[in-house]
Amino acid sequence: MKVYYQILLLILFSFSIVSCDDDEDEDLMGNWSELSDFDGVPRSDAVGFSIGDKGYIGTGYDGDDRLSDFWEYSPSQNFWTQKADFPGVARTGAVGFGIGDKGYIGTGYDGDNKMSDFYAYDPATNTWEKKADFKGTARYGAVGFVVDGKGYMGSGYDGNYLKDFYEYSPSADTWTQIVSIGGSKRFNANSFVLEGKGYVISGLDNGSYLSDMWSYNPSTGSWTEMREIYDADDDNTFDDDYTSIARINAVGLEINGKGYLATGGTGTLLSTIWEYDPATDLWTERTAFEGLSRTDAVGFSIGSRGYVTTGRSSSYYLDDIWSFDPKAEYDEDN
Repeated sequence: MKVYYQILLLILFSFSIVSCDDDEDEDLMGNWSELSDFDGVPRSDAVGFSIGDKGYIGTGYDGDDRLSDFWEYSPSQNFWTQKADFPGVARTGAVGFGIGDKGYIGTGYDGDNKMSDFYAYDPATNTWEKKADFKGTARYGAVGFVVDGKGYMGSGYDGNYLKDFYEYSPSADTWTQIVSIGGSKRFNANSFVLEGKGYVISGLDNGSYLSDMWSYNPSTGSWTEMREIYDADDDNTFDDDYTSIARINAVGLEINGKGYLATGGTGTLLSTIWEYDPATDLWTERTAFEGLSRTDAVGFSIGSRGYVTTGRSSSYYLDDIWSFDPKAEYDEDN
């Protein structure tokens, strides 16, 4: 059975790779540097977030088992430390984010059941605390972000594709339903936060990869559709090169006031990196990801750099970690 499953994975997830060659990269800004490998077992579909000057990763799938271990990464020391295990059921497809001095993980899939439980991690005491369950239906493949000290989570899959959204208040430990995201229902979408707004990008709906992008403004409680993320208009030239922005299972990063999408794919694995400027609502391609192209990776932003680690390429589960400096010139040796 195990051999059959591995063959099935290989068939289902053997994507071709889309990347830039070295000559093209030399014309792009941004540089990737490989760091000390993740100390845990290689995995995909984990959660990652930052709290202060540390990055965190936990849960996921190693090809055989779902996981509940939890790890801290120090960029200044380039060093991993194992922390207290996530106390919920081992899972994939969860949502994780950091709010203030704590991290939060909830929802997901344990192989049999969709989840709605929710937990907070305190790095000062290395302890977990059960919080109020997510108010929506139990699900996985949802998307989350944090704006002004509150968490937002929605969309995903509960047996059907979803578009509902909810706000979490850590001070009150309560969930409140907000207006649903516009456009289609979506699964495995991507997100980042810029200038007090949460952005949700692309996703999958009934086998179709979505080419839309929405921003949520908590001060008005409304969603706004941004420009399409493909070459949508022959009369404009700004989107002529928008050939690989839309994707699922990507890493969304916020660095220096710009948004970035890395890894993920749309039937093919993508190594192209795109930068989003909220001031112009335009995308610019940056130096391609230099690790093995992958899906279901995790990432976090600390200071002026973004970090991408773990993930899956075909049937290979990965444990490398890379940092991205968007202001550095491409260096093929580092």
